[in-house]
Amino acid sequence: MAASERKAFLLRIPEDLWKDLEKWAADDLRSINAQIEFLLRKSVNARKGPRGAPEK
Repeated sequence: MAASERKAFLLRIPEDLWKDLEKWAADDLRSINAQIEFLLRKSVNARKGPRGAPEK
């Protein structure tokens, strides 16, 4: 998949979490979708470690 392609999927989350994400996204001037993608990328990169290799 090219970097510009996006995979759409349904995500069900509790309403309280949605409200927290909505506020956080607004504080960071992002859409909720962009905020979720940002958080997922940050988490995945942290898991990979400093050189991009998955941690064991």
